[in-house]
Amino acid sequence: MLKKIRDGYIFWHANQFKVPQFSPSPITRKRITFNGKVQNVGFRLEVFFIAERLHLTGWVKNMEDGSVEGEFQGEESKIDFLVSCMQSLKRASVQQLTTSELPICENEKDFIIIR
Repeated sequence: MLKKIRDGYIFWHANQFKVPQFSPSPITRKRITFNGKVQNVGFRLEVFFIAERLHLTGWVKNMEDGSVEGEFQGEESKIDFLVSCMQSLKRASVQQLTTSELPICENEKDFIIIR
């Protein structure tokens, strides 16, 4: 029951971000690792909902070291917006980001949470 309430809150919160009009920017793929207080706070679910709203593809998962890692593909400005949304969360605390560029995955269609 509590998980359902929490998930509903995260869905509501992810939909509160006002998505700006983005100028066209190049399609890119980035692997981003979020370090800090990012597990057990609904971080992956919020990433998922925002990525879906922005029409990004890729995945996100918890790592054994307590970080959250994801691969994000889409317009660079949209990926940057997602990262800034995640850094602004009150219930999480992103202390450090590690980012690397990756080759585009041509056949990828969805964004998923890896459990």
